[in-house]
Amino acid sequence: MFTKLRAHIEKIVPLSDEEFEHISSFFTCKKYKKHQFLIQEGELVTCNYFVIKGLLKLVYTDDTAKEHIVGFAMEDWWETDFQAYYKQTHATMSLECIEDTEVLCLRLEDYRKLCESFPKLEHFFLEKAYMGFISAQQRIISSMTVGIKERYEQLVEKYPSLIQRVPKSLLAAYLGVSRETLSRLSL
Repeated sequence: MFTKLRAHIEKIVPLSDEEFEHISSFFTCKKYKKHQFLIQEGELVTCNYFVIKGLLKLVYTDDTAKEHIVGFAMEDWWETDFQAYYKQTHATMSLECIEDTEVLCLRLEDYRKLCESFPKLEHFFLEKAYMGFISAQQRIISSMTVGIKERYEQLVEKYPSLIQRVPKSLLAAYLGVSRETLSRLSL
């Protein structure tokens, strides 16, 4: 489990065996079944999750009880309700397993200790944040400037394995269209 984390970190910064041994001691391993929640709306968010195996969806539920899929997370991705995590407040979103999932959990206090102790790990997390911001901005611009068909094609091109694993109804919710519309687009 930890070898995947090390490989993930070392895509950005090198680590010695001693450094990684110390870093890994701050993470806990957890396993969840399909449909289990890692985070439920209204709960305090204590962890950021690195996905070792499985697939998650981050969901915002509006006042009419309609679910909006904010994002998906699969192997080698980090996910949480970031606002609630960093501000240590109650979740406004839920994080649910689409498949049986294994994660490494990092508590905020441990994240801060790691960044303080290992400047290169702080650099790693900063690089991950940059990539997340860029991706979020691209998604926002795409949703404002291109049609549904183009957004679906962008999703297929960027994450082909995700398309194979996520049910069409969830992909439709992510794209903000009906299941029927998505079926017409993906023919």
